[in-house]
Amino acid sequence: MENIDVNHTYDEEKKKILAVDDELAIIDLLKFNIEKEGYTFISAQDGEEGLQKVIEEKPDLVLLDVMLPKMDGLSVCRRIRQEQINIPVIMLSARGEEIDKILGLEIGADDYITKPFSTRELIARIKANLRKLEQDINLGYSKGNKLSVGALTLDLDKFEVNVKGQIVSDLTRREFEVLRFLAQKPGQVVTREALLEKVWGYEYYGDIRTVDVTVRRIREKIEKNTSNPKILVTKRGVGYYIANK
Repeated sequence: MENIDVNHTYDEEKKKILAVDDELAIIDLLKFNIEKEGYTFISAQDGEEGLQKVIEEKPDLVLLDVMLPKMDGLSVCRRIRQEQINIPVIMLSARGEEIDKILGLEIGADDYITKPFSTRELIARIKANLRKLEQDINLGYSKGNKLSVGALTLDLDKFEVNVKGQIVSDLTRREFEVLRFLAQKPGQVVTREALLEKVWGYEYYGDIRTVDVTVRRIREKIEKNTSNPKILVTKRGVGYYIANK
C-alpha cells in the first residue's frame, strides 16, 4: 500500500473509524493515513474485540478484515447487522476470490476491497461511504416523510419498507437506499453503473456485480417469488426499476 495524500474535501465533525485487523503493520499504516485525514482512529486485533468496540465505541465506519482470530470478519459483519447497527462496513481481505466478495455483500457489507490496496483508493472509499451516510441524513428523514410507489411504501423516519401491508424492517442501509433511489424514479430503468455512482457514492473501483448481489438480497425480502419479481424488476441488459403499478 502506498502513502498517497488525498485532499480532505469532506467537511464534517470528526468521524470515528474502527479498523479490525490482526496485522499490526496494517493497523499502524491505517492509523497514520486515517488520522492524517482528520478522523479519529480506533482499532481491534480480533473479531470478538472488534464487535465489542462497535457496540461500545459507536464508530461511524468499520474497516473489517475477513481473516481474524476468535471470530472471522464475515461473522462480525453478520452480528453487526443482526444488532440493527447500520453504519458502513468495508470488508478487507488478502483474498480476491469471487466467493469472498459475494459472501461479504450477502451478509450486509457496504463495500469490499482486497489487499494490497492503495491508500488513495481506501481513503476515497471511506470518504464516499461517510459522505453518503451524511447525505442520507440531510436529505430529509423528517417526521411524516414517506415515499410510495406501486406496492411499496418507504417510511424514511423508521427506515422501514411496507409491501402490501407487510412491514419489512430488516433491510440494511444500502438495501434501503437502493430502493429509495429507484422509488424516486418509478417505472424508470436505472443502469447498474448509475446505481453504483448514486447509491454507493462514487465511481466504483470494483465488480459491478455488487449491484446484482444487493438487488438479489432485496428481492429475498420484498418479493413473493424471487424468480419472477413483480416489484423490483430487471430490464435485461440495462438495469433495474420499481414497478409503479
